[in-house]
Amino acid sequence: MIKIAPSILSADYVNLERDIKKAAGADYLHVDVMDGVFVPNITVGIPMVQAIRRCSGLFLDVHLMVHKPVRYVEDFARAGANLLSVHLEADHPSAIAQALKLMGECGVKKAVALRPITKAEAVLPYIGELDMVLVMTVEPGFGGQAFMEGQLDTIRQVRSIIEKYNPACELEVDGGINTRTAPLAVGAGANVLVAGSAVYGAEDIPGAIQALRG
Repeated sequence: MIKIAPSILSADYVNLERDIKKAAGADYLHVDVMDGVFVPNITVGIPMVQAIRRCSGLFLDVHLMVHKPVRYVEDFARAGANLLSVHLEADHPSAIAQALKLMGECGVKKAVALRPITKAEAVLPYIGELDMVLVMTVEPGFGGQAFMEGQLDTIRQVRSIIEKYNPACELEVDGGINTRTAPLAVGAGANVLVAGSAVYGAEDIPGAIQALRG
């Protein structure tokens, strides 16, 4: 089954609890954490994840678009994240390995994320311990961008690596997902779809989630 992870980046923050509850039929809730350093935007932090955890029982998929993410793993785990994804481009490989080790110690699921500039093979040193790989189909930093179809090759390559080394690992795609692009991502091998505007820009949020499942 295809899993849907609505991104609160596109929700109404004045009515965030309302919008989270409207997405209760989703599988995951995707939380984009941006620090203004790794990416040019600044979004939410640890207190917001704590608040979301208090008002929702959904699986919290927390995407750390931050410089040197190892510094924040324990805090976000304590805040209520169920899974943390860290960008391979955000630190030295040894520090990424340390971040993943900390995730294991904190009892959260482990993921790495790839920007469009990063080749699929970059996941190889970590693939055996991962619960998810996140392939970005936009340049991280802002919502509402168009899906980069050139990333379909990366999705296919990551799926091949997963099937060879860790078949239980999920493959998530984030960026420009809508009813047109979702089948492309799924056809390339994705099984978790992050969607912001396609969910929170819809009048019928539950219906939009179901439409993305295909």
